[in-house]
Amino acid sequence: MRILILGSGLLGTTSAWYLAARGHEVTVVDRQPGAGLETSYANGGQISVSHAEPWANPHAPAQVLRWLGREDAPLLFRFRADPAQWAWGLRFLFECLPSRTRHNIAQLVNLGIYSRSALQALRRETGITYDHLERGILHFYTTQESLDAGIEAAETMREYGCDSEPISREECFRLEPALADTTVPIVGGTFTPTDESGNAHVFTQKLAALCAQRGVRYEYGTQVAGLRREGGRIAGVTVRTGTGPERELKADVYVVALGSYSPLMLRPLGISIPVYPAKGYSVTMPVRPGDRAPVVSLTDDEHKLVFSRLGDQLRIAGTAELNGYNTEINEVRCEAIVRRVQALFPQAGDFSQSRYWTGLRPATPGNVPCIGRSRIPNLYLNTGHGTLGWTHSCGSGKALAELIDGRTPEVDFAFMGLEGHASHAVPAPRARDAH
Repeated sequence: MRILILGSGLLGTTSAWYLAARGHEVTVVDRQPGAGLETSYANGGQISVSHAEPWANPHAPAQVLRWLGREDAPLLFRFRADPAQWAWGLRFLFECLPSRTRHNIAQLVNLGIYSRSALQALRRETGITYDHLERGILHFYTTQESLDAGIEAAETMREYGCDSEPISREECFRLEPALADTTVPIVGGTFTPTDESGNAHVFTQKLAALCAQRGVRYEYGTQVAGLRREGGRIAGVTVRTGTGPERELKADVYVVALGSYSPLMLRPLGISIPVYPAKGYSVTMPVRPGDRAPVVSLTDDEHKLVFSRLGDQLRIAGTAELNGYNTEINEVRCEAIVRRVQALFPQAGDFSQSRYWTGLRPATPGNVPCIGRSRIPNLYLNTGHGTLGWTHSCGSGKALAELIDGRTPEVDFAFMGLEGHASHAVPAPRARDAH
């Protein structure tokens, strides 16, 4: 089949890879001059099955109330006269119910394990390198209350196959010696040894090059104006390259992988998905010889930050700001991240050379992405991955390719358009993952 993918970020690129591997004729369209130049550009770098507890959980409403009015709050709502934002917020509160949180954790863990396995297989097949480390991910906590909540979440995740285990304060320091420099009280943590980290941007660009070698055609610098519906199906996509005239691209199947911009593309078709942009920030600083930067990927649950060592750089990313499609860098929020790094790792790197970046994560209220067939038979979606786009990218692309071929992916997940598969009831716990 001829397949047209809109978007060349992590999700669009992995979709192209797995579809091309199944023999399809694939074209990818993106407004940027290359792959992975928007939300996939400078994320936190974690392949984190253990990051499965959604932002929406029973503890979230009280936390959000405490953070109101704080410009540097980990989760910042900038209330706008935007019905989509208010609808998303109400749905977010619903997803905070314990039963919904448990269901969402199961979904995210299942997809995460499936995706990590797909990434490892891709790495063995291609030899692709992207500053990846296989040293696990350590979540650390600064209060007993937050540690207790983290241990409770880890226990739930273990029921579904994520090997996240509670560890003592002393074990945290043993796993990551750089924590010995911290001025922040650490009471304990949870550790997932099978989690990984790596540079998502480098991965995306290298995989796009491998896709091109497989025959995937890329149309960069090309703006998508809209999808044309005819007779209950998508008949074409209107695009413009540079200042040239509008033209129409045709295919048998169309895939929307436009991240936060997916709802805007779908709305004229009468399709509504619960995706809203959550602006995230990252700080990247060089690590010099003799610096004491962490070498294990870390998650600071109190401040909703992740730390990943990417070669001779340290990447710190996190927080979420719901402010529509605003992409301006808020220096107050970036400086707050830097202050936190200085408190945790005062000798981590050259703070004076810190580079700030922001991107719009396509967030769903419960963090569970939208993958599968829309109600238009030849239109598929791969979006809504929020903070876990890197973690779920390979599994999402692989599953989407199987769905397009009429197959059922071997993962317990509520794919769109696949009746009877992974219902919205809480699935039964399964045996621990063998990986």
